[in-house]
Amino acid sequence: MATSSRELEQLITEAIRKIGGKDENALCRYLPEVEGGYIHHFTFRKEKQHAPAKLSERIKTFVINADKPIPVAPKQRAARGSRKRKDHIVLSKADIEQILHMARSTGNKDMLSKFTPRKDLRTIKRELIASIRHGRTEHDLWNCYVEVMAQTA
Repeated sequence: MATSSRELEQLITEAIRKIGGKDENALCRYLPEVEGGYIHHFTFRKEKQHAPAKLSERIKTFVINADKPIPVAPKQRAARGSRKRKDHIVLSKADIEQILHMARSTGNKDMLSKFTPRKDLRTIKRELIASIRHGRTEHDLWNCYVEVMAQTA
């Protein structure tokens, strides 16, 4: 059953009037989607252009021929906080500093490398030169420099 664009527009106007809506977006809330929830307004416009017969059938079924059109409940979506990992441990900067201090005092280089923030080569060079100028030797900084040079080579 082919539906002309004028017939479809009349059907949409009649449906909007029946639900007491302002525009096509309001009509979308009365048309269910296959996956659940109501049809998205982009899908509505796509069907209006490419599948007008399907859209007119939906409108007739759920709005025009219905005694009292019922708005479709929105699709269930995951809560915004659900993307957070449950087993994720939150550490403050002071906690990390304390862990780094304990790792340095025990000589645990593996733990130091995990908790020490990564620095780029430019920063490491600048800090090394500054420490040499001040007469300090920082073995951790030198080891960090060696690691970065090994990775870039």
